[in-house]
Amino acid sequence: MDDQDLVDVYDDGAGGFPEYDWNSAPKGLLVTRRQLRAAGLSPGGHGPVAQLRCRRCSYRPLTECTHLAWLYDVGLAKPKRTATLAQEWALDRAMAARQTCPVPACRRRYTFCLPLKTLGSCLECHDGTPADPRTYYAPTAPVIHRLAA
Repeated sequence: MDDQDLVDVYDDGAGGFPEYDWNSAPKGLLVTRRQLRAAGLSPGGHGPVAQLRCRRCSYRPLTECTHLAWLYDVGLAKPKRTATLAQEWALDRAMAARQTCPVPACRRRYTFCLPLKTLGSCLECHDGTPADPRTYYAPTAPVIHRLAA
């Protein structure tokens, strides 16, 4: 007996997506979007071809399952596009705006996004909490964007 004979595939009869229980989708043929991304692929403009029910919903009736994952066909997937230098530069400037303290006396760029909407500055400028020197770049020189490519 083949393993495919034991797989439960549900079809609602209304032309909907096939639905697989947890750990029963064909291995290597249907994958989630995260698995596509990990393999360096993208859906390539194609939509999902099936649904995957979560582990908790595998034992519930179909109408009660609210945790579904979309499954994509690996055969239709295409390689991910790479960003151009202009796109990388624009992303770096956008991240710099979120990571740099706007206080003129500080102007440190941190390795994480600052709570600028709620606090308006870094924690050290806001309430004096000392920042770990490993989490920011000192503003000793004008900001120069060094792109990877």
